[in-house]
Amino acid sequence: MNVGGSGGREARRTLIRSAHVVDAAGSTADGWVLVVGDTIHAVGSGPEAPAATSVHEVVDLGDAVLTPGFIDLHGHGGGGTAYEDDSIAAALEVHRSHGTTRSVLSLVANPVPALTASLDRIRRVMADDPLVLGVHLEGPFLSPHNKGAHNESFLIDPAPGPVADLLEAGEGVVRQVTIAPELAGALDATERFVAAGVTVAVGHTVGTYDQARAAFDAGATLLTHAFNAMPGIHHRAPGPIAAAVADDRVTLELILDGVHVHPSVASMLLRAAPSRVALITDAMGAAGAADGPYTLGSLAVTVTDGIAHVAGTDTIAGSTLTQDVALRNAVTLAGQTLPDAVAALTSVPAAALGLGDRLGRLAPGYAADLVALSPSFEVRRVWGAGRRLR
Repeated sequence: MNVGGSGGREARRTLIRSAHVVDAAGSTADGWVLVVGDTIHAVGSGPEAPAATSVHEVVDLGDAVLTPGFIDLHGHGGGGTAYEDDSIAAALEVHRSHGTTRSVLSLVANPVPALTASLDRIRRVMADDPLVLGVHLEGPFLSPHNKGAHNESFLIDPAPGPVADLLEAGEGVVRQVTIAPELAGALDATERFVAAGVTVAVGHTVGTYDQARAAFDAGATLLTHAFNAMPGIHHRAPGPIAAAVADDRVTLELILDGVHVHPSVASMLLRAAPSRVALITDAMGAAGAADGPYTLGSLAVTVTDGIAHVAGTDTIAGSTLTQDVALRNAVTLAGQTLPDAVAALTSVPAAALGLGDRLGRLAPGYAADLVALSPSFEVRRVWGAGRRLR
């Protein structure tokens, strides 16, 4: 999948200066980044930056904090729309304005023909938009006993037939899939998806520690929104969370909105699995939009005070989170250092997708995805593939 995007455009040279440049490697004062086209060409600090005469534009961000663009492994929509809708532009615009420069678009459980239609639409979007990394099939291979905000009528076992159908329909589009490891055929399906280059996550499960371990040994490398829609950690039944923490091959998604997971538990997870927690939004259509009635797939959702529930229930139905808020929460609520918090939004999710050599760092050869934040971590400017998004 293409993660660049400059094509045949003239390679414009832009020098961006900032009071602080921060990524997983640490923080640099009085830093600068030289962008050529859609790629970072050089980085440094102090007066040795390329002379202004050798660039087309100099952008002085003053007291800003410059970070890599955020990468969201798991989000369902925003701006009043969902990624199942015919137009997803409003949702992408909302998240990009909040610093998310690369997105994996999550689809809820639906019949395979409906998923195929969604994959076709998103394929067309991806042809013109390199910032969309692909699709996350959060359904249909989920446990009906931990379905969350998925329609139980559409949940199926990962049998060879539907797995083959989705692999064929999703070639070049499906980036990841969530599978409950206790379902019939789950391990074989995991191996098939992994062989096809799809990242497999364990989630929406009532599975045991040993079943999660078996899935990880079969090639699964993600845990879908840790603590949510899965057994918690019990001292005699540790469950999938403990299995993921114990396995260095596994990245754990975390919704850090203060609702899905208590900040003290989030902090514990971040300490237990350093450099392996990816902060996601799991955002639905109400992100960046008003409270009120929405749909998530085929389910009615009510959003009150920014918290989404399946209508008439206490089941959380995604979030209204944006990744800049997750960053602030990581620092202020979960006690993370700024470089570690930034890593959880950038280099960690990039590595989880196998893109750690191209995305998520401020270093030569990496994609020119950048976010300029105020000293209080409010988004000021955003660039994706060298193009100004905000």
